[in-house]
Amino acid sequence: MPNYKKISKNIEEVTIDNPKTENKKLVWININNADRKETEFLHKKYGFDINHLQASLSKKTAQRPTAKQGKDYLFVILHFPVFSNDNISAEEIDFFVGHGYLVTLHNNNLEALNDFFNLCKKEGSSILTYKFESSAILLYEILERLMSACYSLLDKNSIAIGEAEKVIFAQKQKKAVSQILFLKRNIINFRKIMQNHKNILKGLTEMKSSLVPENEIKKYYYHLVEHSKRIWEFLESQKEMIDALNATNESLLNYRISDIMKTLTIFSVMVFPLTLLAAIFGMNTLNGMPFTETENGFWIIIVVMLIGCLGMLAFFEKKRWL
Repeated sequence: MPNYKKISKNIEEVTIDNPKTENKKLVWININNADRKETEFLHKKYGFDINHLQASLSKKTAQRPTAKQGKDYLFVILHFPVFSNDNISAEEIDFFVGHGYLVTLHNNNLEALNDFFNLCKKEGSSILTYKFESSAILLYEILERLMSACYSLLDKNSIAIGEAEKVIFAQKQKKAVSQILFLKRNIINFRKIMQNHKNILKGLTEMKSSLVPENEIKKYYYHLVEHSKRIWEFLESQKEMIDALNATNESLLNYRISDIMKTLTIFSVMVFPLTLLAAIFGMNTLNGMPFTETENGFWIIIVVMLIGCLGMLAFFEKKRWL
C-alpha cells in the first residue's frame, strides 16, 4: 500500500508497494519550486548530474523539451500548457526516472499532476503503477493525465472561437479584433508547447524495464504519441478556424470602411454644386450677375442649388451608386 511522507516544505514522497508482487517498492518524490536545498537533497540521495539538477531549479526555464540519459537514470524535461488569467502559458516539469524511483520537479501549477499525486497518497492501489511497481509505468500515468488535461484547454479555445464568431456577425468588429488576436496568441503558445512532444514520446517508447515487458511499454507510450497527434490535429483545426474568422472580420471591416467612404464621397459631390454656386454669387462684380437685383433673388438661388443637389441624387440613383 502507498505510504506518504512529507520530507520538507517543498518535498513530498509517496511509496507504492504491492504486497502481491516480489518487486521492490517504488518511490515517487514530488518537489515543488525546487531551490538549492532540494537539488542538494537529490544529489546526496541519488547522485544526479549537477547540470541536470541546475536545469531543474524553479528559477530556470528550459527553452525546449529534452530527454537525456544520465548515469542509471533518465532525465526528461517537458512543457505543458496551463490556463491562467485567460492566457495559455507553458509550465515546465522535470523528471528523473530510475529503477525503483521517480522524481518530479515543477512549480505547482499543474493541477492534473497534483491531483494524481493526491490519488496515489489516498488510493494508490487503484492506479496502474500499483500492478507493476515500475517507474516507467508511473511516468506513463503522469504523462497520460497531463496530456488528457490538454483537452479541457482545447475546449476553452473552441468556446472562445464560437463567441468570437457571434461577435463578428453581430457587427461588433472592433471587439472582434481584440478577441481574435487574443485567441491567436493562445493557439500559437499552445502549438509552441506541444510541437516537440511527439518526438520525445517516440523516444520514450524505447525505454527498457526489468519489471514490464517491452511490448507493454511500447503499447502504453504509443498511446501517448497518439494523444500528441490528436492534440496537434485539434490545434491545426483551431488555427484554420481563427484564420478564417480573422479573414471574415477583415472583410466586414473593409466593407464598412468602403461604405463609409462611399457615403462621404456622395456627400462631398452633392455639396460641390452648392459650393460652386455660392462662390460664383459671392463674386464682387458690379454688373451682369443674375438674380442679384431681382426681388426674391436669394430664394431663387437657393432653389437652383436644391435643384442641383436633387439632380446629383437622381444621377447617383440612376447609376445605382446609392
